[in-house]
Amino acid sequence: MCALSPLNSGLYLATILIWGSTWLAITYQLGEVDPLVSVIYRMALASGLLFVWCWLRQIALGLSLRDHRFMAAQGCFLFGLNYWTIYWSEVYLPSGLVAVIFSLLVFFNIINGRIFLKHPVTLPTVVGGMVGLTGICMLFYPELALLSGADSSPESNPNDPLFGFGLAFAAVVFASLGNIVATRNGNTGISVWAINAWSIFYGTAILTLIALVTGAEFSYGSTLEYSLSLLYLSVFGTILAFGAYLKLLINIGPSRAGYTSLIIPFVAIILSTLFEDYQWTLLAAAGFVLVALGNYMVLKRR
Repeated sequence: MCALSPLNSGLYLATILIWGSTWLAITYQLGEVDPLVSVIYRMALASGLLFVWCWLRQIALGLSLRDHRFMAAQGCFLFGLNYWTIYWSEVYLPSGLVAVIFSLLVFFNIINGRIFLKHPVTLPTVVGGMVGLTGICMLFYPELALLSGADSSPESNPNDPLFGFGLAFAAVVFASLGNIVATRNGNTGISVWAINAWSIFYGTAILTLIALVTGAEFSYGSTLEYSLSLLYLSVFGTILAFGAYLKLLINIGPSRAGYTSLIIPFVAIILSTLFEDYQWTLLAAAGFVLVALGNYMVLKRR
């Protein structure tokens, strides 16, 4: 594998550091404001900025009715339900652990690629997936035991870790479905900026409808950390990181660009250890290694 150019190295590093840090940044969005509402704020800001960018760069925004339907589907899964369940899961689990669970996206992309795009599935891919799933189970078990036995107060629910895991797992499924639709949209020749502007807009609209139906309160965080993290997640985590990654896909191809998903959980779990006091155990460390190994096996074969 040849060395990356300085430009691609910068894009690679930016993608890893930004997406690796967004998991911790999300924690500053939780507590005072409904997670659903925080995601709406983030996506509304990102979509608005993307539309302004397209207007300034004179990027065409006109789409056919059929394309609008696919943009709505991408927005629903990739920028709507996916992020809502991620935020919600971090109410119950450390951000680094959620990031590691989300690395299962590599395997779900392969499964859905087979179902919807007829991509082949090889034996090493299956083995890598089983290794990764085993690692997730090993990583999650100490966390479940730790949180379940923390205390018996009314505020403590031993089922919370399981619920958080279910939410994180659902986020992986939603994101994978969104990636399948995004693959279709990316092959239309429409500008990536226009695709993201419209799909994020539709994702925001769908989440807003859900919030209105469920009676979510549209409050706003009173702390400076809330506003700064919202700005960081919208501009860096949503607009710039996606732009850098998509540029990598073009410059070095999906196989090499996919290795970012191998390193991002390392960044997230390190930050979680430093700022959330994530407690390591020998079993959790072994599970983390297996998750990384499973990802590597799948990506290397691809």
